[in-house]
Amino acid sequence: MKIYTKTGDKGETGLYGAERVGKEHPRVEAYGTVDEANSAIGLARALLPAAHKDIHADLEYLQNALFDLGADLATRMGIPYERNLSRIEEADVERLEALIDRYQEEAPQFRGFIHPGGHPAAAALHLARAIVRRAERRVVGLMRHEAVNPEVLRYLNRLSDLLFTLARVLNQREGFAEEGWLVKGRR
Repeated sequence: MKIYTKTGDKGETGLYGAERVGKEHPRVEAYGTVDEANSAIGLARALLPAAHKDIHADLEYLQNALFDLGADLATRMGIPYERNLSRIEEADVERLEALIDRYQEEAPQFRGFIHPGGHPAAAALHLARAIVRRAERRVVGLMRHEAVNPEVLRYLNRLSDLLFTLARVLNQREGFAEEGWLVKGRR
């Protein structure tokens, strides 16, 4: 099987269910941005020291979940799913909330805006968080035009909170101090 299909050479791509749309379509923008976030999480995993087995496992789970979420976005509401696909559900959002709660117990006390950075893996998690926020905005834009599974939006919102929390926990574990926002003129 060749990696190239030539089916996108005219600026269109296929949604799940065989419908063709332009590559600039809001639905494609939304799931494409989710793919970017997944890649940033992959970068974080590559930079993450092996000692953080819990974070490794949770990031692997998130990457798989983002494939599910991307498939959800690539499928218009009302199109039946194949046997091996499932839409994002409330239970998926609740799993993220449980992870946030668990890691929040370990995170430093939150005191306001902090600079993204610290350990390279934490910086990658902050990048992933920002990309997830963009994906969330793309989904909101898509929702203005057509129906979208509402759990997708909730999931992305919680995911950005989880990535922020994971970055803070990792920086603390690795001994990196958080740098707070200094308002101009108050240094």
